[in-house]
Amino acid sequence: MVRTARRSKAGFTLVELMVVMVLIAVLLTIAVPRYFGTVDNGKNSVQRQNISAIRDAIDKYYGDQGKYPATLEDLVDKHYLREIPVDPLTDHRDWVLLAPTDTNLTGVYDVRSAKPAPDTSGKDHAAN
Repeated sequence: MVRTARRSKAGFTLVELMVVMVLIAVLLTIAVPRYFGTVDNGKNSVQRQNISAIRDAIDKYYGDQGKYPATLEDLVDKHYLREIPVDPLTDHRDWVLLAPTDTNLTGVYDVRSAKPAPDTSGKDHAAN
């Protein structure tokens, strides 16, 4: 019996490798934007929660002390907050402090984010 030359099947051809690479690239183009969108949505949610916690602490401080805190550090010193939350969009504690609308009162009445750019929902971060 004469044997014919056998082709070795030990490796992959260049075409097979290219097909796999194209499939991986297509999957990444679908997954990566969704991942970064989810991260941005998470930061927006954390920011809204942090602003809500600060506002709640300011309200409790006012209810107990009869005045607004002079700074956010007063909320920490009087144990209304453990620490001033970080704004996840700026990675700093750079909240914009707003004074009360009543001219007879002083102190911190409200806080806003220092980042003025709108988020993916079209809302302004500073207006949160």
